[in-house]
Amino acid sequence: MGGGEETKTGEEENQKSSTPFDLNDYTIIKEGEAEILMHTKNEVFYNKTQVNNRDMSVAVLRTFISKRKEEHEAQLSKRTKKAMKESEDHDSGLEAPSGTTASNGKSNGESEKMPHGEEPEAKFRGELKPPRVLEALSATGLRALRYAREVEGIGQVVALDNDKASVEACRRNIKFNGSVASAKVESNLADARVYMLTHPKEFDMVDLDPYGSPSVFLDSAVQSIADGGMLMCTATDMAVLCGGNGEVCYSKYGSYPLRGKYCHEMALRILLACIESHANRYKRYIVPVLSVQMDFYVRVFVRIYTSAGAMKNTPLKLSYVYQCIGCDSFHLQPVGRTVSKNASVRYLPGFGPVVSQECSDCGKKYNMGGPIWSAPIHDQDWVGSILADVKSMKDRYPAFDRISAVLTTVSEELPDVPLFLSLHNLGGTLKCTSPSAMVFRSAVINAGYRISGTHVNPLGLKTDAPMDVIWDIMRCWVKNHPVKAQPPEHSGSVILAREPVLQANFARAVASLSKAQAKKVARFLPNPERHWGPKLRAGRTITSKHASLLGPEIVDGILNNNNNNQEQQDEPEPKQIE
Repeated sequence: MGGGEETKTGEEENQKSSTPFDLNDYTIIKEGEAEILMHTKNEVFYNKTQVNNRDMSVAVLRTFISKRKEEHEAQLSKRTKKAMKESEDHDSGLEAPSGTTASNGKSNGESEKMPHGEEPEAKFRGELKPPRVLEALSATGLRALRYAREVEGIGQVVALDNDKASVEACRRNIKFNGSVASAKVESNLADARVYMLTHPKEFDMVDLDPYGSPSVFLDSAVQSIADGGMLMCTATDMAVLCGGNGEVCYSKYGSYPLRGKYCHEMALRILLACIESHANRYKRYIVPVLSVQMDFYVRVFVRIYTSAGAMKNTPLKLSYVYQCIGCDSFHLQPVGRTVSKNASVRYLPGFGPVVSQECSDCGKKYNMGGPIWSAPIHDQDWVGSILADVKSMKDRYPAFDRISAVLTTVSEELPDVPLFLSLHNLGGTLKCTSPSAMVFRSAVINAGYRISGTHVNPLGLKTDAPMDVIWDIMRCWVKNHPVKAQPPEHSGSVILAREPVLQANFARAVASLSKAQAKKVARFLPNPERHWGPKLRAGRTITSKHASLLGPEIVDGILNNNNNNQEQQDEPEPKQIE
């Protein structure tokens, strides 16, 4: 196997060195500390918008390397203490009687063989190898190059693609970025699924950023990650994940989406549930550290561990969602539950149903979606570390403003509250003017519940208050701000026909503004330029119909350039006069 790899590497080097290219045919694009050569034709996929995605990934990778080192040192310290305790017991004559050494395992035998004066920690002093990173769908290789050049302590970065033009472009860009990139980054022409399956538990971090759905890569990805490693995964098929094609979402991800205001957060939770499902097949499970919805995609960062015992907790982390078709109230139904008796724990199906056939608030029917991941989608300790790192290296992140705004909002979310309410939806159901976010938050806090914003939607509010409390608050609001009468069968009329059980207190609460809001920190930023969104798949011919994606000026420039090139090719060559 080793000889084959050496031969392959040699062939790659020959290919790289023997392939000439004219710099005049390329545009140099700089992002962070990496530079790539982009051909004037749309041969290899590159999207400027994904700078937010790449910046966030660099920040998470830096924190991952730092946390991984801390965990390794803590493990070494724990082993050292254990070894020293065993050594002290041995020295004080507490070792097992002769004849029982073999049955007690190796520890006593190793203690006896330890040379005099040697520190017990010497046995456990293992060096932590630099993390190996796999970028499964590399295209231009920009992401892999940024990892290699910007992240300290990183090991080898393997960039894969099954498109020859992309691999050639990646190798060209590796060479263009100098010796550091050439030493750390290697580009291979391979099917990512096959490559990951044939390299089980070899990578500490795997990055999946496909054009569309990542579902076909997940099974092999969860197998290629080492214990405690990280999977970074993007999904851009938001129309599918947000309920536009529910049956397609079910076929790809195994969950049925609902079209509520919280659909983008539900998309995140569907993706997490899908990754967990694939991991469970190999006695593995996930621990999310950060999950974000930005621009036109969702991006999750999860750590993967192996444990048949811990895997049994998966049904406790999944829930079905019941959403009323009339008033958009929603309720969660856990898939599983546990019963503890003495020291034993039994895993049982969840109790249900949590709702009746008709909505208790407005009398309409429910739609049922899921299952979704209902456990926390962020680790607030990680989020704090990532945000602190980003702020300390402000100049090294091209999209600093955007990712720091997202991370700030994520850091203030309630971690244990799935999905969220929309003030506009509540007001729309009752046909009333919505209260301001500060007024509504104050009423919830004064009622004894918690409430926070969400990074997904500026008008979204996460709260642990049940829906009957929410509607009581809105009934009290409407009493002070009357509305026109609606038909009696209307959902809003049914809700307002009841008297509130809770008398809401709208006096301003101290915690009605988050720390970021109080300091007037920007949390939701506009797009930096027009047509900021998804781009064409590589290889597609750019025509006038793509103006909405790229902008009319860019499309006109490309079309004019193509026409000029065609005219030059059509011109007959002048005859040579001897």
